[in-house]
Amino acid sequence: MSDTRWEQLLRYRFIEIIVLWEGRLTTRHLREVFGLGRQQASKDINNYKRTIGPGNLEYDSAAKGYRPSNTFSPVVSKGDVEEYLDIVAGASDMHRVLGRLPEALTATQVLRAPGRPVAPEILRPLIRAARETRRVEVDYVSLNAPDREGRIIAPHTLVWTGQRWHLRGWCEKNQAYRDFVLSRFRGEPELLGISEHTDREDTEWHTWVEIAIAPDPRLSPAQQGVVAHDYGMMDNQWLLSVRAKLLPYYLKLLQIDPQDIKADAKAQQLVILNPKDLEPWLFSGAF
Repeated sequence: MSDTRWEQLLRYRFIEIIVLWEGRLTTRHLREVFGLGRQQASKDINNYKRTIGPGNLEYDSAAKGYRPSNTFSPVVSKGDVEEYLDIVAGASDMHRVLGRLPEALTATQVLRAPGRPVAPEILRPLIRAARETRRVEVDYVSLNAPDREGRIIAPHTLVWTGQRWHLRGWCEKNQAYRDFVLSRFRGEPELLGISEHTDREDTEWHTWVEIAIAPDPRLSPAQQGVVAHDYGMMDNQWLLSVRAKLLPYYLKLLQIDPQDIKADAKAQQLVILNPKDLEPWLFSGAF
């Protein structure tokens, strides 16, 4: 397959994924991601409608875009939520199309955790609510409350923690901003009116903390040098900023638990140099 045909296929996949999971597709989507002109973007959509997925798209004059038909069936995508979320996270082939490696260098093996299923009927209203600053009535389950429980939320941001997807937003039941695990919504959310609770009022979301990380001092100097090189540390130290509310998830990715220091320094490898500064934000993740 030539580069032109490959890139065309990616654009058809993009059309299919966006309209399925966001519920609305416009030429702007294609223009912004692929750098197309309006005419080419319109041509791609029309070609998809005519030759790739006949009957999959319906034009919605009120939304000024296309929506998935009631008989929508994926043709060039799998219909899995991870396809859409990879695009959001910048991890899909859409983001690599202009920088592909030579064929001889592309042998890779990626280890992924099992996907957590999310239905389009659940995700679409949540995305729309976040974009339009609206309240949405949902059913939600958690480990503390495994039975379906209705609540009203005002979502503002999708969050990938490196292990699972969350939805950050205002919870009217708790009168606070919370993290909701995306795969724990049940039923079809119902869109309500405009919410006064936006991401601007989520002060914890806009709070950043600085983490200072270093090799475990119990390692020998040579071993510390290996770890420092692994993480690109300068002077055996790594300074980074992260949203305070995402700190617990970030430390889990690094396999650092300040409350459980491993006995084996080679298993621990990394330590936090400023744990006192981080205490207010540790281990207060999603529910």
